[in-house]
Amino acid sequence: MDVPNRIRAVQKALGVDADGNPGPETWEAIGNRICPDAKSGPIRAGDLASPPASLQVSDHIDDRSEKVIAKLLPEVQPYARALVMKAAQHGSTVKIISGLRTYEEQNELFAQGRTKPGRTVTNARAGFSNHNFGIAFDIGVFEGTRYLDESPTYKAVGILGMDLGLEWGGNWKTIVDQPHFQLRPKWAADFKERDVLAQLRARKESGKAMYA
Repeated sequence: MDVPNRIRAVQKALGVDADGNPGPETWEAIGNRICPDAKSGPIRAGDLASPPASLQVSDHIDDRSEKVIAKLLPEVQPYARALVMKAAQHGSTVKIISGLRTYEEQNELFAQGRTKPGRTVTNARAGFSNHNFGIAFDIGVFEGTRYLDESPTYKAVGILGMDLGLEWGGNWKTIVDQPHFQLRPKWAADFKERDVLAQLRARKESGKAMYA
C-alpha cells in the first residue's frame, strides 16, 4: 500500500476526512487516540509565558537563514531556528529565505504581476502582511544547493512547524502558501486574522511592542 493510501486508511480508522493529507485534524485525532488525557492540538504561543525549553536554541544555523532571522522579532527567532533544525533531524534541508519586509518592499512585491513584470506572488499590500511586522517568515526547501520551488517536503515541514506552535500558510483556505510560517502574538490568541493585522498596524504606528 502506498503512502497516501496508508494515510487514508489511518484517517478512516480515526473517523476524520480520508483525503490522504495528514493535516491538523488528522494529527489531533492521532494525539487524542494515543494520549486521550493530554491537551490536544499543537502548542500555541498564546498559551505560553515564554517559548518552551526545546525552543531556547541559540545555535547558529546556515548563514543565509541567520541573515533573515536577525531581522525577525526576538520572540520569533528561536522558532525559525528550531524549525530548520527539526527539519534537518527529519532528513530535510530547509533555509529561511524571507522574513521582515518594509512597507515599501511589500508594495513592490504586490506590484509584481500587476503593474510590474513577473508572476503574482502576494495579494497583500503594505500593512496587510504579517511579514511587515517581523512575526512571519518563509522557508525554502533545498536539495544540495538547488532550491526547490515545489516539493512534498513543504507539507512535511508544515506539520513540524505546527508542532512547534507556528501557524502554517499551507492551512489557509483562500491562498495556500506552504513556505509561510508565522507566530501569532500572545495578545491575539482569539483574534481573527484581519483584526490581528489592524492591531499590528496600530502598534507599529504608535511604537508599541508587536508581540508582548
